[in-house]
Amino acid sequence: MAGVPQTPGPGQVPPAHLRVTHQDREHVVEHVKAAYAEGRFDKLEFDDRLERAMTARTHGDLMPIMTELYGAQAVPHLEPLPQPVRAERAPESNERLGAAVGHLLMAIGVPIIGPLILMLTGGKTSPYIRRQAVEALNFQITVVGASFILPFTVIGVVLVPIIWVAAVVLSIVAGVSALAESNFRYPLTVRLVK
Repeated sequence: MAGVPQTPGPGQVPPAHLRVTHQDREHVVEHVKAAYAEGRFDKLEFDDRLERAMTARTHGDLMPIMTELYGAQAVPHLEPLPQPVRAERAPESNERLGAAVGHLLMAIGVPIIGPLILMLTGGKTSPYIRRQAVEALNFQITVVGASFILPFTVIGVVLVPIIWVAAVVLSIVAGVSALAESNFRYPLTVRLVK
């Protein structure tokens, strides 16, 4: 459309008058930090570039900083630097056991409480326990919610016992899966807890 400013595509230099976003500023700040860490300039130069990047209002304010870092050819690349990927350590046996308990409490008739307690205690120190407890909690909330809502329909009265039998079986499968360190995902689950 004529007269409507177009957003630049990948690899294109944005117009100098175009206002920058917080994300644009952060991208340039990451490049400045990386260049400083590589020893490409001293602390005074680092502080100057950092302040200019953080107070930039337009792309015309950010482009000189990128040009100083990489030359004129690198200005279009305002993409973030790749972040190092941290490999999660393998869960210990007590973490696997705790995660399995969160799933299996459903099978013995204690829904919601078990995974909730597990998420609030062991989930604070173990990402594995938290991930498993959140999955179990979401599934158990879904099953309990369906058990209250479905009896209002004729077919729902028939489905409730079938849903509970399936829930017990799936909880056992999830518990065994947690012991084996695999990421089991319950089907047809409303994931309210993140």
